[in-house]
Amino acid sequence: MKFGVVIRYVGLVLLFNAAFMLISALISLFNGLDTGFYPLLVSFLITSIIGSFPLIFVPNDNNLSNKESYVIVTMAWVMSCLLGMLPYLIWGGEFSPTNAWFESTSGFTTTGATILSDVEALPKGLLFWRASTHWVGGVGVVLFALVILPSMGRMKMSLTSAEMSMMAKDNFRYTTKKILKIIVFIYAGLTLCETAALMLVGMEPFDAVTNSFSTVATGGFCIRNQSIMYYHSVVIEIIVMFFMVVSGIHMGLVYATICGKRNNIFRSEVTRFYILSIVICTAIVAAGLLMNHNYPTFGEAIRYGTFQVVSHITTTGFASASDALWPPLAIITIIYCMIQCSMAGSTSGGIKADRVLLMFKAIRARMLKLQHPNAVIRIKQNGVTQDDGMINAAILLVVIYLLSALGGTVLLTAMNLDLLTSFTAVISSLSNVGPGFGKISNLDNFGALPAAAKWLLTGLMLFGRLEFFGFIHIFMLRSWK
Repeated sequence: MKFGVVIRYVGLVLLFNAAFMLISALISLFNGLDTGFYPLLVSFLITSIIGSFPLIFVPNDNNLSNKESYVIVTMAWVMSCLLGMLPYLIWGGEFSPTNAWFESTSGFTTTGATILSDVEALPKGLLFWRASTHWVGGVGVVLFALVILPSMGRMKMSLTSAEMSMMAKDNFRYTTKKILKIIVFIYAGLTLCETAALMLVGMEPFDAVTNSFSTVATGGFCIRNQSIMYYHSVVIEIIVMFFMVVSGIHMGLVYATICGKRNNIFRSEVTRFYILSIVICTAIVAAGLLMNHNYPTFGEAIRYGTFQVVSHITTTGFASASDALWPPLAIITIIYCMIQCSMAGSTSGGIKADRVLLMFKAIRARMLKLQHPNAVIRIKQNGVTQDDGMINAAILLVVIYLLSALGGTVLLTAMNLDLLTSFTAVISSLSNVGPGFGKISNLDNFGALPAAAKWLLTGLMLFGRLEFFGFIHIFMLRSWK
């Protein structure tokens, strides 16, 4: 394997991250040279130097193998998280080395879990950097960097394939170059539209931009301690919910809908399943809240139940109300949302609605096969016949997810954490959701967890963000031909 080439392209990704550090430093400068300026400036210089060295000493090579592509993608994520912790670490406050790593990894993987007990204590430059890690990580640091890099021919195609799962590419019926343009067009367009909408209803520009970064990336970092609850506005909640739902839809379908193409949102079977999941889960949660008398009226139960269901199923993790005292029916329903999540090809994590629907169809097909052994049963999704390879890959991913959840929960309970906290912390990390239940409910934080627990959870965040197989490949390099 050509390690020099790997380092070169990881360096390009780091330079992309350095650009956002510089923007964040300029925001600090324009806000009265706040305390975030020097940490961000120093971090920008360090990241730029580390990213630039390989470009100087390693010659360009556009011919990459699949092995090298997977290593580049994985190393780009790890190095982005590692150098992304520098502004926090230099600034100090609650950021010990473990906490800085946790916050950085949570940001880039768009998990949105935080160790901060007082988010509002951070200066604006550092808050912007924190939101930027979401926005850059939302569609993948590698995909984002590829868009601004010069043409790389086959290398660009290799890295795109390594970054995106096969299921995510199912609705992208374009060339690699076209796919990259679509992703940035939809991603940036949604961010601008949400920012404008939030400003129109009275939100401060800085709040609107950072909240939009977190919403469209389905991340959940908010610059307020009470998250979206801070604004006490139904209109703001509706706007945020709309963009969370749209951000959970395959970007190729969103693009096709805007362009008036046939393979659009309204014809997508998976989109219908995704929306139906939100409706059913909201009804169950609202019923649980009413039966438990958490809210006095049906309207309030629907309002807060809908927001939390959408927030969790899209893996955003914003909060419009505290769910610490919600009944078991509501909690178990939201946990299901955290496991299923939104659609492949979106910025959300989790198993994905596509795979869950495919599994339901595979179960139905198996039952029919038992009843009619000689029948030829084809499983279709969105009108396309799914081959055994795709079905087996989906089932295998679900098995790996559940085994990882079990193993992670066992390890956390061994650290003297209660079962609800342990299980939901692991599910939240694997699915990149953010909040959980127990000691890490949506208005709490992960700061009190043991250091070993934080390192374990950050590993699970990366494991889930790379959809398991990309991460596993790194530990099997010697077996590659």
